[in-house]
Amino acid sequence: MIKKLLGLAIVVGLWFLLHLGLQSPAVPNPFVTIEYTFANVANFAPHILYSMMRILLATFFAATIGIGIGVVMGLNSKFDKVASPLVYILNPIPKVALLPVFMILFGLNEKPKIILIFSVIVFQYIMSSKDAIADIEKSYFDSVYALGLRKWGLIRHCVLPAILPSIFTSLRVSFGVSLAILFFAENFSTKFGMGYSIMNSYAMANYHSMYAGILILSLLGLVIYSIIDIIEHYVCPWLVKNS
Repeated sequence: MIKKLLGLAIVVGLWFLLHLGLQSPAVPNPFVTIEYTFANVANFAPHILYSMMRILLATFFAATIGIGIGVVMGLNSKFDKVASPLVYILNPIPKVALLPVFMILFGLNEKPKIILIFSVIVFQYIMSSKDAIADIEKSYFDSVYALGLRKWGLIRHCVLPAILPSIFTSLRVSFGVSLAILFFAENFSTKFGMGYSIMNSYAMANYHSMYAGILILSLLGLVIYSIIDIIEHYVCPWLVKNS
């Protein structure tokens, strides 16, 4: 926590120096902006709730489906031979360009935004799960089979514990990517969301509100990463002991 607070202090300090050096309304005083942010939390609340809803839903479906596909690819070589080329072809496609397609197919509502975020981050879970399984030593599989456990027992007692660290790493990476994609997606067909709030403030030259939105997104990311760290601490205690 101390390190995170120190990091925040450094960022605010650099922001303040930039404000003093540029003397431009486009870089407002950070302390005034922070005060403005807390004074207008109620106004930002609907935007925060919509943004979090979109990210959490997209992450839930991406993690559930992505990990499932990755585990099957890692354990079934025949399926892997069919699925791997599809993953390698689809992953590099710039998904943000597909937002108009998603809007045509699914309407001008929440679905296109959630599907867009999902389509970007799901491959992170697929590839990290598959690669983590490939790193498991064969002797572990032999030990599990020697105990008489079947496929589900192998997945529960060997595969999942082994790939959990990679899954938590994917969570961190995907949330960072999700925030970037969210900002783009929320500029279309919506009046709620932090991306919409930031760009609307920019259009109205309300720089305090614009920076407040950026600050809120940063704090949301910090909170999410902290929650992931706490969950990982309890779910993967061996990582703490070995660190």
